[in-house]
Parts: sequence; C-alpha cells; structure tokens
Amino acid sequence: MRTGLHERTLVLLKPDAVQRGLVGEILTRFERKGLKVIAMKMKQADKTMAMEHYKWSEEEKIASGDRTIAVRQEKGLPIEKTNIEYAESTQRKLVGMLMAGPTIALVIEAAHAIEHVRKVVGHGSPLKADVGTIRADFTIDSYIVADETDRAARNLVHASSSVSEAEREIKVWFDESEFCNYDLAIEKILYSKDWDAIVD
Repeated sequence: MRTGLHERTLVLLKPDAVQRGLVGEILTRFERKGLKVIAMKMKQADKTMAMEHYKWSEEEKIASGDRTIAVRQEKGLPIEKTNIEYAESTQRKLVGMLMAGPTIALVIEAAHAIEHVRKVVGHGSPLKADVGTIRADFTIDSYIVADETDRAARNLVHASSSVSEAEREIKVWFDESEFCNYDLAIEKILYSKDWDAIVD
C-alpha cells in the first residue's frame, strides 16, 4: 500500500558490516521499524562503481571540504589544503573503503524513507551517534581516529541523504527491473484508514 509520501532510498551495508557479520542484525533494525526492502544484492564494487557511487558535484565537494576545514580548525590543526583538495582526499578514502570487500546494497521504500533510515543509522561519526542507532551500537570508530590513520571512518552503513541523491545512487547499484512490488502484512496497520474500526 503506497501513499504520495512514499520514497525510495539506497542503503549500503559496507564491507566492514559484512566482514563483522552484522548484516542480519542491521536488516532487523530496518524491518522492526516497518521499512520495506524492495531490492537487495551482494556486490563487490570495482573502482568504476565505487567512484560512480561517490561522484560529487562541485558544490558537494566544497561543502565536504568546508566541513573538514571547520573540524580541523575546531581541533586546532593546520589547514594545509583547499576545501576541494580535502574533499577529493575524502572521496579517495571512501572509494577505497567501498572496494575493500563485498557490500550488501538495498533499496528501502516507505513513507519518509530517507529520514527514517537516517535516524535508524545514526550520525556519520559513531562517536556522535545516539545510543540505539546502528552506528552508535555496533562500532567505536570516529572521524578523529580515521583522520589520524588516514582512512575513511568505518561506520558500517551508507544511507542516501536526499531524494535526488537516492535517485542517483540507486541507479548505480540497481536496474528498475530488480525492484519487487509487494505489500507487507503490516502496511495496512501503518498506512490504511480501513484498518480503523468504523464508529457510528
């Protein structure tokens, strides 16, 4: 059962989640929330695919680099690169991490799917994620530790941050023919007025 507010979002259970045997636990978090998986596959990303996934516009690079500079300033670290150079460095690390092993890719469909998924996943830095989220509960990595060892943070899951990002990223991993159209048993409870009792 669909409403006009339904969205699709891409979720990646990254190589660190697969290697640590957390796939079932993470999937359970989404299912218990009432989110519907409409496509899923295991894939070993090559460089082309990983770079396509982390393909950023100039504006996205500037925003990413500005965030890095702000964090370095906050920590009292020197600013040695431009915002674009910092962003491209981050991009390279993310590409390398995604190529490190097999990834489980899924498309989740639900009302407000993007926002709900990102709440379940938690803040990008596990150190800042709220207890009860995937990243807070299953990893102790942080951007600080990752920066010290010159690598991407191992935060288990990627989740699209906007409708436009989801649309672009889903096309990297899936063809439209791979989506399964079905109703979950709980969808009537979640969305349908017909489930309520009729009161005269």
